[in-house]
This record gives sequence, structure tokens and C-alpha cells, in this order.
Amino acid sequence: MSALRESVLLEMRLRGFAAKTVEAYIHALEQLWAFYRRALERLSCAEVQRFLDEVITVRKLAWATVNVYFSAYRFLYEQVLHRAPHEFSIPPRGRSGTRPGVLNRQEVQRLIDAPRNIKHRTLLAMTYGSGLRVSEAVRVRIADIDRGRMMLRVEQGKGRRDRYTILSARALALLEELWRWERPQEYFFFTRRDRHQPICVGTAQAVYYAALRTSGVRRVGGIHVLRHCFATHLMEEGTDIYTIKRWMGHTALVTTGRYMHVTAEHLARVKSPLDHPYNAA
Repeated sequence: MSALRESVLLEMRLRGFAAKTVEAYIHALEQLWAFYRRALERLSCAEVQRFLDEVITVRKLAWATVNVYFSAYRFLYEQVLHRAPHEFSIPPRGRSGTRPGVLNRQEVQRLIDAPRNIKHRTLLAMTYGSGLRVSEAVRVRIADIDRGRMMLRVEQGKGRRDRYTILSARALALLEELWRWERPQEYFFFTRRDRHQPICVGTAQAVYYAALRTSGVRRVGGIHVLRHCFATHLMEEGTDIYTIKRWMGHTALVTTGRYMHVTAEHLARVKSPLDHPYNAA
């Protein structure tokens, strides 16, 4: 599918797709080709839908992964091959009903304090303290720190959008200590091979899992859990959802709403309106 691949890549470049999206779409197309071993241009809508049913019911891929497959095939047949709606149609997929896990504040603190390595502690503190995606956390630069406003500039986050988010005083103190020890030149979390390159996402995940083992904190997901905790804990403190949405870099309010967990401790503090003092006898 070399010619078709180039057409798809060209269309994605023109639309400014992120590198990870390009990689994920190409992988989805390769999987479809491997299933039928035929030119994708010749596949019918029914055949594409049969493969999607395969990845859902037989391969049992994660909800988010299946959604990428759906999007990739819509893009191919509707945007690149220009199939008419009556010839090709993939039904829309709703949002997953699975809620991301969340830790309480004490567990988060134990997790952050667990690593002996200052760089590892700082990475976890920045991820939680500023509500960063792991891909954003590994790319925190010296130039991104705004001490005066206690804000962090996130450059080219998801969707190629820049934003500002809150900077934790404790995380800033750790960054300063890290700077004294490591003297970073650009990225705080640089690789040992090249001080001008940030560590990879996989390394950050490994840091998180090592901290889990050391701290004994229960496992409810990967390092992205710290971002969920950031939003949830802010909500519990009374921060309005619009501010949280802006700090997290969401385009839709409904996306922020999915992060709004209410922990058992918070629920225990909530009283029925019937028990309000004004309603007391």
C-alpha cells in the first residue's frame, strides 16, 4: 500500500496532524491490510466493519485504541479516497463508560516522596502539581518557568496548542534543587546521552511504576493517573471547572468533566441539604 500510504501521509501533513496521530493511523491501516492482504482501496464498507468487529470482540483491544482505528478508517475512506456517504459509513463510537483511577492526597504525597533520585521526584511532582500529560512533563524546559506569576508554559501540547497552567511552589523548589545538582541547559529531564534531548515517555512511566513499588501505593493506572488526581483534587477544593479546563488544555468542557472524580473521603463530608442548619428544628 505504498502509494496509498504516501497519499495518507501527505493529507495528514497538510492538516498538521501530530506525529503520534500519524503513527497511530498508519498502524491501524497496516493492521487492516494485514487482515485481508488486499489493497485497502478495494475493501468494502462491510469488510472494514467486520475487521472493526474483530478488534473489539476477538482481539479485545482497549476502548481508546479501537477509537483510533475508527478514526483512521474514516479518515482514509472519507478524506483521502473520498468515498460517498452512501458507499462508506462507520457508525460513531460513544465515550467509554470507564472512569480513570484516582489516588487520594496522602497516596500522591507518598508516591512523590518515594524516589531517592531528585530528578524522579521532581518529574512526579511536576506531573501532578501542574496537571501535565506525560509527554508534556518530560519536555519541561527552563524557559517555561514563570516565577513571577507561578505559572508553567506548556508548549505545543495536545492538538499543537500552547497554554499556561499553575506552577506548584513545592515543585518549583524541587526544580531549583534539581538545577543545582544537574545544571540542565534546556530540558530539566534530559537524557544521559544528550543533554539537549528530553527523556522518553517510557522512561517517565518506568519512574512512576518504580515509585509505586517503593511507596506501596495501590496501582490504579499509569503515570497519567497523576493528571487525573490534579483535576479531581482541585474540584474537591472548590476550583471551578472552567479554570481546571484551561489549565489541563481541554477544548471541550465535557472532557474535563470526565476527570472530575469524587473520592470516598470527599463524599463522606457532603451532607444532605435536609441537614443544613437552616432546616434544623
